[in-house]
Amino acid sequence: MPIGTLKGRELLLAPSILAADFARLGAQVEEATAAGADWLQADIMDGVFVPNISFGPLVVAALKPITTCLLDCHLMITNPEQYIDEFVEAGAQQITVHVEAVTHLHRVVQQIKAHGVRAGVALNPATPLQFLDEIVADINLVLLMTVNPGFGGQQFIDSSLDKIRRVRALLDTRGLDQIVLQVDGGISARNIRAVAEAGATCFVAGSSVFGHAAGVAAGVEEFRQALA
Repeated sequence: MPIGTLKGRELLLAPSILAADFARLGAQVEEATAAGADWLQADIMDGVFVPNISFGPLVVAALKPITTCLLDCHLMITNPEQYIDEFVEAGAQQITVHVEAVTHLHRVVQQIKAHGVRAGVALNPATPLQFLDEIVADINLVLLMTVNPGFGGQQFIDSSLDKIRRVRALLDTRGLDQIVLQVDGGISARNIRAVAEAGATCFVAGSSVFGHAAGVAAGVEEFRQALA
C-alpha cells in the first residue's frame, strides 16, 4: 500500500537501512515492513565515490527473506557495472547508479534491465538536469539527491525543491509519468508534504524512521499522517 497519494500520484516511502541499528537490523526491517514501508533502500558506499563505506551484497541477501518490501539498491560507488550481477543475485529488485560515476550509462542501464530488475539513475545536488535528457526514457526511476551523498542525517538542501519541480515538468511533458521521482537526503515529516507537492513520488528517509524516538512504526506513521 502506498504511504499516501497526492494529485493522483501514489507516494512511496523507502526507509534507508543505513540509519538502522545494525545490531538489530533484522528486527528493525521487520518493523518497517509491518508498519507499511513500501520499499527498503540499501545505500552502498565504497569510500571512493563518496567519503564513507557502508556494506555490500551480503547484507542485501540477508534482508531478502525477511521483508516483502521492494529492495532498492542505491550504488554510490565507482565502476558499478562490476557489481550489478552480485546485487541482483543477492536479491536487489531495483538498482540505481549515479551519472557522475558511470562512463557508459546506457550500457549499465541495459545491464541492469537485462536481469529483469528496475533501473534508476541518480544525480547529485550540483549535477545539471541535462544529464537526464538522453537516458530518462530508458529508466524506471530518477533519484535526486537532496544532500551531498556519503552520510546520513544531513539537512535538506532547500534549492532542491526547484530541481524536483523541473524534473516533474520534464517527466510530465514527455509523458513519462510512470517513472518514479525519488528524493534522498534530509527528508522528514516536516518537509515531506512540500517535497511531494513539488512532484516527488518516493521518499528515502533514514534517521526519521529508524532513529525515531518512539520506534520505527511511529516513524512510518508520522510520514503517513504528514501526507494525509
